[in-house]
Amino acid sequence: MGKNIIEKIWDTHVVSQQEGHPAIFAIDLMLLHEVTSAQAFQLLEERGLAPADTGRLLATVDHSIPTRKNRFQIFDEAAKNQVETLRTNANRHNIRFYDFESGNQGIVHVIGPELGATHPGITIVCGDSHTSTHGAFGALSFGIGTSEVGHVLATGCLLQRKPKTMRVNFRGTPRSGVYAKDVILRLISEIGIGGANGHVIEYAGEAIRSMSMEERMTVCNMSIECGARAGLVAPDETTFAYIKNRPFAPKDEDWERAVAYWKSF
Repeated sequence: MGKNIIEKIWDTHVVSQQEGHPAIFAIDLMLLHEVTSAQAFQLLEERGLAPADTGRLLATVDHSIPTRKNRFQIFDEAAKNQVETLRTNANRHNIRFYDFESGNQGIVHVIGPELGATHPGITIVCGDSHTSTHGAFGALSFGIGTSEVGHVLATGCLLQRKPKTMRVNFRGTPRSGVYAKDVILRLISEIGIGGANGHVIEYAGEAIRSMSMEERMTVCNMSIECGARAGLVAPDETTFAYIKNRPFAPKDEDWERAVAYWKSF
């Protein structure tokens, strides 16, 4: 029996595996924000370590941003300290960091796709439960804890057990007034909040294929609400068209090679 996309991504990222133990699993991209990164950097500092590969890191401020008119002025001291700490750590280690006035600052799970940093077939982690949003692009992406953020900073890898997989096919085309959020909420109502515990869900079928990338992101974002570790959609022409020509998208011949590789999933 052939492997599904989840198994293919898993197999290409296992660095080492001993029977009965978690695999050493390679991470291609880690997204950082101000709330769950401070203690992770502190773990490195206490051990005299530096990030293993800053090219695989992308940071922004998004959780502690004021909603007032002057959004650059943070009055809450705890939030202000979080932002300043991330700024300091990013500058110290030469990490790509999108600050308030960068023009690219935004919600971490939105700027990844908008910048073209989210690609099919890669592994993505972030200290945030809704990291599964990036699964819309055919990436295996999931949230991790702060100590795991430190682990990825130091090694570029995580200890992970191979997840179970679940494929959900949505037949037909959504009627007018039925949105992506309705589709995923219906699934959650059918299987329950623990119905996908321990699984990564692959969303498939005509209804999913007819969705825009933003709609697929909505579906994958809520995978966590039914207990899944992550959710994803196999890449197709809609995926490739969205990524093409974005800042971090492959260019020229690299683009053609990338698309050929992505189609293998």
